Amino acid sequence: MAEPEFSATGVRIGRRLSSLTRAGQVLIHDGRLVLLTSRGREIDSAPVEDVHAIRTPFSLRRRALATVNGTGYLLTLRRQGAVSVSRFLEALDRARQQVVQH
Repeated sequence: MAEPEFSATGVRIGRRLSSLTRAGQVLIHDGRLVLLTSRGREIDSAPVEDVHAIRTPFSLRRRALATVNGTGYLLTLRRQGAVSVSRFLEALDRARQQVVQH
């Protein structure tokens, strides 16, 4: 199995006012965005071309709002080396470009 284009662990994933997991995982792999709980259970996934994601205002570069299958998720990425919201958004854009090229 190929390495994911993006992987972040320890991600707080929330929906509306509730937290779904405080130590989840965000993956971009094989043209899909996958949100997982800390135990590896899938919360949601969708092809990257169907995902909309933005940096939240005033978030100190740690939060992104991602819409997956019409559901909004607040992703809080901990600073783990180079893992940041900017890197997540760049990886999502690259994955979309790869899908368009094929």
